[in-house]
Parts: sequence; C-alpha cells; structure tokens
Amino acid sequence: MQAKTDIRQQLNAQTGRLGWQELERHFARGSVIKVAAELDLVEVALCVAQDDKAAIESWLASGAIARAETEDALAWHGRQAEFWAVVAAPWVLVQEIPGQAAD
Repeated sequence: MQAKTDIRQQLNAQTGRLGWQELERHFARGSVIKVAAELDLVEVALCVAQDDKAAIESWLASGAIARAETEDALAWHGRQAEFWAVVAAPWVLVQEIPGQAAD
C-alpha cells in the first residue's frame, strides 16, 4: 500500500481549478461531493482514497461533505461557479471558489 505522504502528494498535484461547465458532466453522473470551505480538500480526498470511514461518516453527519444535489447544480449554473477539485475515484470532490463568478 502507498504511504499516506505519497498519496497526499499525488492528490495535491492533481488538484485543479474547474468551471461549472467542466464539472456539470460529473454532476450528471452523480459523482460530485461538495466539501465545506473550512475543510482541507486534499485531506478529505485522502480520507476518501484510504476509505477512512470514521472521518467520512463524521463529515457526512455534520454536513461538512455531501453529495451535490440538483439545487446545488442550479445555483452553480446560475452563477457559473468555479471550484477547486480533485478526483478520489469514483468521486470528484469540490470546493466552490467564492466570488469568482461573473455577475
């Protein structure tokens, strides 16, 4: 099994900026997980990649992470939101970048 540090570095290197248009197809497949701004996106991805059930269940219970819903998609589309995103297969984890959308 890969060392936690190696996986964290890989995830960090794979983190990128994504616009709603690029994210929309992943949403359509039901694979988008929104991550609260106060969480470290790479740390969440690491826990998902390593199947850390305790951390994931805690975040789900608190609402800090959640599967993106239709209401999210409509809002993101309306403001053409931008995100920091990383893939922790089969999920695409995203954090919206505040204030990036055009008015």
